[in-house]
Amino acid sequence: MKTVVRIAILVMGFSGLVAEILLLREFLVVFSGNEISIGIVLANWLALEAMGSFLAGKTAERSKNGVGAFILTTLLFSSSLIVAILLIRLLRNMLGVSVGEDIGLLPMFYSSFVILIPVSTSHGALFPLSCRIYSMFCAQDAATTGKVYVYETIGTIIGGVVCTYLLIPYLDTFQTAFGLALLNSIVCVALLVPYWRIRPLQKALVVAQAVITFSFGYPMLSGHTDRLHHYSVQMQWKNLNVVHYQNSQYGNICVVENQGQYIYFLDGAPTIITPIPDIPFVEEFVHLPLLAHREPVNVLIVSGGVGGTIHEVLKHPSVQTIEYVELDPLLLSLFRKYPTPLTEAELNDKRVKTEHVDGRLLLKSTPNKYDVIFIGMTEPSDLQVNRFFTKEFFTLVKQRLNEEGILVLGAPGSLTLLNEEIRDLNSCVFHTLSSVFSSVRMIPGDGVNIFLSSNSKEALTIDKAQVIERLNERNMAAETTMPWRIEQKLHPGWQDWLVHFLEGGSQEINYDFRPIALFYNIAYWNALYAPSFGRVFNQLERINLEIILILFAAFLLFYFVVRSRHTRFYSVCIPFSVATTGFAGMIYDLVLVFAFQSIYGYIFSWIGILVASFMAGAACGGMLMSMVLARIQNEMNPFLKIELAIVCLSIGLPVALFGINAYADNEISSFGVKLLFLVIAFFCGLMVGSQFPLANKFYLKHSAGLTRTAGLLYATDLLGGWLGGIVGAVVLLPVLGVSGTCVTIGLLKLASFIVVYTQPQLVSARS
Repeated sequence: MKTVVRIAILVMGFSGLVAEILLLREFLVVFSGNEISIGIVLANWLALEAMGSFLAGKTAERSKNGVGAFILTTLLFSSSLIVAILLIRLLRNMLGVSVGEDIGLLPMFYSSFVILIPVSTSHGALFPLSCRIYSMFCAQDAATTGKVYVYETIGTIIGGVVCTYLLIPYLDTFQTAFGLALLNSIVCVALLVPYWRIRPLQKALVVAQAVITFSFGYPMLSGHTDRLHHYSVQMQWKNLNVVHYQNSQYGNICVVENQGQYIYFLDGAPTIITPIPDIPFVEEFVHLPLLAHREPVNVLIVSGGVGGTIHEVLKHPSVQTIEYVELDPLLLSLFRKYPTPLTEAELNDKRVKTEHVDGRLLLKSTPNKYDVIFIGMTEPSDLQVNRFFTKEFFTLVKQRLNEEGILVLGAPGSLTLLNEEIRDLNSCVFHTLSSVFSSVRMIPGDGVNIFLSSNSKEALTIDKAQVIERLNERNMAAETTMPWRIEQKLHPGWQDWLVHFLEGGSQEINYDFRPIALFYNIAYWNALYAPSFGRVFNQLERINLEIILILFAAFLLFYFVVRSRHTRFYSVCIPFSVATTGFAGMIYDLVLVFAFQSIYGYIFSWIGILVASFMAGAACGGMLMSMVLARIQNEMNPFLKIELAIVCLSIGLPVALFGINAYADNEISSFGVKLLFLVIAFFCGLMVGSQFPLANKFYLKHSAGLTRTAGLLYATDLLGGWLGGIVGAVVLLPVLGVSGTCVTIGLLKLASFIVVYTQPQLVSARS
């Protein structure tokens, strides 16, 4: 029975991480691939797990049948996971959001919170319940909670690896969810088998559990999970004609067809339309810079080239080579699978060379230089795209442009909606470009503003006469009245209007590790879809390190004033320290995800591996501490040393990440850099996980029950993680960047160190 209990705890950890990854990926598709949703979803997951852990911890101690409570909660978790996946795919219908429309931060928060309630709370309740059955059959001592924590964490490590390399590549989401339910149900049968010979009621429970196990296994064997998957996809896309739906290493791709017109959705966002694109925009986007250049020969297109851009570039007779780069090879294969006359003409032209590689990596490694570089993404809507709007990227582009070369990119624009948010976003992009290029020109648009940048001022002195002259020289014909539209956009009055429009806008520079343009883009979408919340959100930009330092000083002042009147803070300070460690752990996770995405441009397939590496560190930390816990006489000494170690880690982490960013220059170093990410994640987890057993042992000296203590401290750890997910993803990382965020964590942990160190009860414990 001891072995079965340990396996049950391992499966609990395994199931939790697999469920978390499945739900996170489903939410990413619904939330248009916005990585900020990762922090929000993880935060809600942890908050609800904390609630379940706390409530179960209060009741499990009084439960006479710990095994029965564990089994019922496991079945609730397994069933609610399947329901949650279905609800996520129906979420856009429930919110009344159109296909391709972005969802604001507030709906992200409350919708994910409601959907996660049953699955997260039930999984959180399993921790104190597993402590209960572990103490019943294995051991009951101060290290019990730490050992359960370690077993669960080992399960999460296995879950991260298996999910990434086995479940996701070969099974769809519902097949994985039903398989997970089947695994948990088998474990429940194993827990019930020893009761077979006790009483008829127990025999009936074993039979009932066997029937439940069969009910989870039958849909997988009969193909019902496939039918459920296809039904939910059709409902998610509101009965559009979905001809292809697939997860790749880099994200989710959905192809919708309507009377020969294909729309490619990447992580839920419409990205490519063919064979009839937005012709007026494509013509302006392509021909303005190519007509400004006296003789474009070599052209690079980073993403979004198929479906019109390549076609228009090929109209210029001087163009000899077009390098077209897409990160995801699946996207390029789908263009071949669902051909149109336009895409076939583009991809089969001898001058076009396609590559599936990250655009930044290509620019770092290629010796080629280009006359014009097009960036096919038109707003910094997430971290993956924002990395093509930063000063570091523009500096890289500058090195790959010829003397009169031109960089072309777009940003949200409007000739009528002139609010503060769209002004700050465009002003930020303009000033970031101006910090690198000597000449920047902005062409207004109703939907997208076009930015042209060059090191040559003469390259951007384009006017009506020059456009018409070069159109005639190149014997080109446009499908619309292009000369008239270009004349309108190039009128000097528009340039004066733009200068006036950008006055008073943000002069912040957008960096890889401080993506302020992403913050402005979120503020812009809030202004459109949630103006009331947007006004509050905009105030968050005012947060800086000076305010953080003031809050730190104010907290310490408040603490010492209150402590002088009420000296008994023991029951609060340990949970407070555990909560701040949970906060720090979540921030470390987000910082690593953030940095990995900024460097490599994809995180979809690496979420599980990074989390698994972090949890592996936490497991090792908890295991090593649990092994020596009985020999530690004064546990507050190592507890305080870990507090200071986390403070030092918060200072060293941004230094390490900036060094990695500078080192990740080519594919040869790619594997080593990714391995370094895993090492850092492991070390962060090691620091966080090693503190939990110490806190448990010390708190148990003054606490009534093992399960109650486990539930309370586990809940405070998760609540700290919840707050870290919300504050870190939405505020700290976009506004303060990696360095400012890590300094904030260091100050928070320094505050918790001071609170614990100055407790009279703990002073005596240290001595």
